[in-house]
Amino acid sequence: MAFRFGEAFFDPETRELFRGGENVAISPKALRLIETLIERRPKAVSKRELQDALWPDTYVAEGSLARLVNEVRQAIGDSAEHPRFLRTVHRFGYAFSGPLAVEPRREAKTDRPQSVFKLVWGDREIALAEGENLLGRDPSSFVCIDAHSVSRHHARVVVSGDRATIEDLGSKNGTFLGNRRLTAPSPLKDGDEIRIGTVPMKVRRFAQGGTTETARSG
Repeated sequence: MAFRFGEAFFDPETRELFRGGENVAISPKALRLIETLIERRPKAVSKRELQDALWPDTYVAEGSLARLVNEVRQAIGDSAEHPRFLRTVHRFGYAFSGPLAVEPRREAKTDRPQSVFKLVWGDREIALAEGENLLGRDPSSFVCIDAHSVSRHHARVVVSGDRATIEDLGSKNGTFLGNRRLTAPSPLKDGDEIRIGTVPMKVRRFAQGGTTETARSG
């Protein structure tokens, strides 16, 4: 089964979120947050419970959860000031509120556009994977950037079909799209110039097919 609320349609099985009929690029953890709050509705879920569900066996600062909540609100067209679906329970946690319809799952669209997103970094082209791509100095990052201006977990690019978004993860030196320092997830398009700390990259989008290189480069 899937869920409809407002203009949003969430399918937990395919891990997809639609808004106004369009697929929304959103991180896997943000989808998990939606799923958890819907499962527990109308009860409020504490911040500690949500952190344990989203980051098991890992300590994260409270700001990580707040950023995730902000990502969900932007994706579903909600706001903290006038919440329709994601309600803040002050000094406790969050709750899903508002009308929710349970509907049959959508059939997969066979004509859905397919794209390959790449980051061009110097003479390297790095093909991004579907879902979350972590950029940072940590060796386990999908794109490992060994530079002093780059935080261990600096930013992430989330790819969903023919869409991609970039988000700063609270880095010290910032993530930039053009000359704008990011404060929220932002969509990417072919030719966009981004900067991870002081490291410049270019976004390229190609139709599915052709040769790609997925690499961890330093």
